[in-house]
Parts: sequence; structure tokens; C-alpha cells
Amino acid sequence: MTEYAAIFDMDGVISHTNPFHAEAFRVFFKNHNVQQATEEEFEQHMYGKHNSYIMQHFFKRPISPEELRTLEFEKEQLFRVIYKEHVAPIKGLIEFLKDLKDKGFKLAVATSAPKENMDLILDELNIRDLFSSTLSSEDVKLHKPHPEVYLKSAENLGMPIEKCIVFEDSFSGITAAKNAGMKVAAVLSTHKQEELPVSDTYIRNYTEISVANVKAMLQ
Repeated sequence: MTEYAAIFDMDGVISHTNPFHAEAFRVFFKNHNVQQATEEEFEQHMYGKHNSYIMQHFFKRPISPEELRTLEFEKEQLFRVIYKEHVAPIKGLIEFLKDLKDKGFKLAVATSAPKENMDLILDELNIRDLFSSTLSSEDVKLHKPHPEVYLKSAENLGMPIEKCIVFEDSFSGITAAKNAGMKVAAVLSTHKQEELPVSDTYIRNYTEISVANVKAMLQ
């Protein structure tokens, strides 16, 4: 019987996509004559944030849901074109996923990214069949830091929240996992430890954690 579940965010957790999102946003902003953002501004206002927040922050005006859909599709399409040639897992990820699966964990993806981005990464890395649940931005009404995507993932997996650990790299994502009442492993791919909410463990990549470590946190 499956005792535990591990739920993974995607950007910065499965793949180190943030530099490519930043590149896509730079092209996108240039196309729309929006003032170019600094790396510091990206860190504060892009990484781990939902597109509606990002667009309104950088365009410096309210954006209607209809306009947002158009802008979001354009930017994410740019990202997919740029990233397709560079898709790679964070170090140790695939071995770790397979080890979790072999030791009876149920696995899920819970991302704020659009489904097409998730599909690109899962298929390019050939890891889709390891996951019993895959949720993207289209599958929830409320985005991180709201816990909906994590609560829904646990429900899909048929697992109680206290038996779930979440792998996250952003402030809003870790907050969402904590709001769901789950244990959190913070992946330090984008932010430093001191920039994130207190988590149960911190890793730079998946060579720094084992299934035994995860079980110990969940027991």
C-alpha cells in the first residue's frame, strides 16, 4: 500500500526554467514597448508569480481577463520556442523520482504554469508516466499562495495531507504548500534560503536528498 506522496512544482523544481522565462519576457516586453526589467525586478515580481500579477506589474495598468489571455499565450508561446532546445532536469531529479516511485510513493506535478508548458517539459524529459496527477494553471480557480493546487493534488492521489511532501522553489509556492498543511522541501534553484518562508528542509538539487530523508520527515 502507498503510504506517502511527493508533489512537485515545475518551474525551478523539475527544470531550471526561470532564466528562459526571463528571456521570453524580455522579448515580449520589447515587442510591447514595455520598459526592460532588471534581474532584481524579475526576482521580486516574476519568479513564482502568476502571469496576471506579472503583466499588471510590468505594464503598470489593469489588464482585463480577455487581454490577459492573449498576452499570456503570446509570452508562453515565446517561452516554449526558446526553451524547447534546452529542456533539462534539475540535477538528480529523474533518479530521485524513480527511487520515490520504486519505494511506493505516489507522485504529482502541481504548477502555476500553463498546461502546454507542463506537457513540453514532462514529454521532453520522458517522465510523464511517473506521475499519477498533473495539474496546471487551467486546473485551479485560485493560484498560489492559495493552497488549491496542492489540496487538489492530494485529493487526486487519494492521500491525506499529512502524508504529502511538496517540492517548491518560490515564496508563493512554499506558502501555498504550508497553507495546505503539507511538509515542504525548498529547492534553492532561484532564491536563497533566507528569501523563502521557513521550510522542513532545503536542497540545491536532488543529489542532496534521499527517500529515507523524505520518509523521516513524514513519519
